[in-house]
Amino acid sequence: MKLPPGPKAPARQLYPKLQADPFGWLDAMCKRYGEIFTIIMPDSTPTLFVSNPSGIKQIFTNVKEITASGALNQSFALITGERGVLQLDGFRHKHRRKLLMQAFHGERMQACGRRICELTEKIMSQQAIGKPFIAYPTIEDITLRVGIEVVMGLPEGERYDKIKHLFVSVLKHANSPLFEIATRLPFGQRDLGRWSPQGYLLHLRQELFQLLYAEVQERRKQAKPSHTDILSDLIFAHDESGEPLSDEEVRDLLLSPIFAAQDASATAIAWSLYWIHRLPVVRDRLIEELDSLGKNPEPMSIVALPYLNAVCNEALRIYPTQLFTFPRLVESPVEVMGYELSPGVALTGNIYSTHQREDLYPEPKQFKPERFLEKQFSPYEFFPFGGGARVCIGGTFALFEMKLVLATILSRYQLALVDKRPEKPKFGGLMCYPASGVKMLMQGRRQHQGQSQPLVVGSI
Repeated sequence: MKLPPGPKAPARQLYPKLQADPFGWLDAMCKRYGEIFTIIMPDSTPTLFVSNPSGIKQIFTNVKEITASGALNQSFALITGERGVLQLDGFRHKHRRKLLMQAFHGERMQACGRRICELTEKIMSQQAIGKPFIAYPTIEDITLRVGIEVVMGLPEGERYDKIKHLFVSVLKHANSPLFEIATRLPFGQRDLGRWSPQGYLLHLRQELFQLLYAEVQERRKQAKPSHTDILSDLIFAHDESGEPLSDEEVRDLLLSPIFAAQDASATAIAWSLYWIHRLPVVRDRLIEELDSLGKNPEPMSIVALPYLNAVCNEALRIYPTQLFTFPRLVESPVEVMGYELSPGVALTGNIYSTHQREDLYPEPKQFKPERFLEKQFSPYEFFPFGGGARVCIGGTFALFEMKLVLATILSRYQLALVDKRPEKPKFGGLMCYPASGVKMLMQGRRQHQGQSQPLVVGSI
């Protein structure tokens, strides 16, 4: 079997380069090796990274020869649980996905839309006028609250605050420089107690899992069919044999949607705020479109705005929060882009590099929302949330949430970037975060039709 060319260095030596300059490294890889290249993973599995739309289509659609194996996602089980949707396969995976996606359609979305706007206004109103703030953690607070409410239907209170704090702590610790360095050292992934990086992460995980498990048990005792959150759906659901889902499985199924709501959505919105305020022409056109709806428009009217949709798509294109799709595994001999692949080879869609193709996106380094008004891209040319059987269950909701958070902020507040230098990306796990978190200045509140209140000057 002949594999596509690729770097000779093992993945462990390549990872620091990817982490230091993710977009630059991927650009260099594609320039040198082309639209399909091979990297040998630490477990010796050859993994092909594909950025050709035809190749992406083969990966997503050849489901008999190329499977979306949950075994390839076991590294995420540390924070998503052993029974999470990422770890499942076959009919169980399809069935659980369907259960989780019920919350992201119809009347539920409309009610949730109003709540997203309310939470955004609540959090943003706490920012002091004339003083800088970091956009990412501020937006993360909004998206995590939305996630907890949509997924768990949990009202604010002591348990709500504890669960919210633990979700933030788990991600913050897992993405910290200390943890990343430690896991690359000998014995760095061993649990040596709460004072070791791995041990402390496991401690946080245990606390979070215990709280979620307690909530599942209590809710099952007082479950009401009228509730419209995902937890209620799972409590009343049955598995493929007709039995109720166990409390442990319900707990694990809650984790991925909440982490996705907190992490991916917050990252995408923070990047959007950066681009919108870096380019006044984009900001002004967007505000004009939002103002055309009048005061207090319905959420569904906001999400239908064409330029707002184009801005969000362009933000997801140029700096996708997820650089790669979840890997697939070749189960039987198959040809992909002229290469005869044997069982055991893994395939990954290279989202970032596909979104940077000049034949699809002229001047790909430029932020140009109008490209999404002028052309409809296929799901193999634009796929910020992955595709096929492993497409993100909350992708549609993430875009819905992006639009409403951005619309609420832009309609009601005047913001400005504090740092004029370009924001750099930071790679962690699957996500690509803005390294500084996007530092912004709250200049004041807006009035409808672009009239703003006087600026209260503060120190920067």
